[in-house]
Amino acid sequence: MGQIITALEPQKRHRDRVSVFLDGEFAFGLPDTEAARLRVGQTLSEQEIAALREIDAISRAFDRAVRLLARRPYSAAEIRRSLASHEVAPAVIDEVLARLETLGYVDDYAFAQYWVENRERFRPRGARALRYELRQKGIADAIIQKALDGFDGAESAYAAAQDQARRLRGLDRRTFRTRLSGFLARRGFDYDTVREAVERLVHELEETDGDFFAPSEQSEDTDLDEPSIE
Repeated sequence: MGQIITALEPQKRHRDRVSVFLDGEFAFGLPDTEAARLRVGQTLSEQEIAALREIDAISRAFDRAVRLLARRPYSAAEIRRSLASHEVAPAVIDEVLARLETLGYVDDYAFAQYWVENRERFRPRGARALRYELRQKGIADAIIQKALDGFDGAESAYAAAQDQARRLRGLDRRTFRTRLSGFLARRGFDYDTVREAVERLVHELEETDGDFFAPSEQSEDTDLDEPSIE
């Protein structure tokens, strides 16, 4: 036994959606393009109603995902987790992700590139840290490796060291090296890269700012202990 469409009313808050009333009661909403196929007085079977509810669910989930993507790029796994947290059915999530990927709104390789470039610009990280972060975002290892091709860890470490050095002014050279080395290690840079960046910066500061380092009574050895990794 079916139900009769008794009203089709544009929604006040969402002008591109229509509220569908069956037998005098609100049943579900639909995109106006889908609602245009319906008419008042039309009888819908249970199968037709179920199909229209699914269209509604996919439409609402898709809109939610697009609003999320308006903030910044997201990986497919992040979108899946977000929609699941709003109790969207797995089959609906699959359909939404398929549409987003077809439209080019979701691309894990493009996301990985964005993440690496964003980190390099604002908070430089070593390759090890970047791999960990991207895995947390649900990016496959093969895509991570491709995104890191050409990654210049030396320049990223130097940029990070420059930012941190301002906070270490007034230390003696040995303490400066130790603290800056530990900072870079925690950012995921390997020992050789850390050493190179620290020594490069020490030499530059010695040449350009004679008052940057505090004097030390102990002789200083430029060999660094391997920094601990937290």
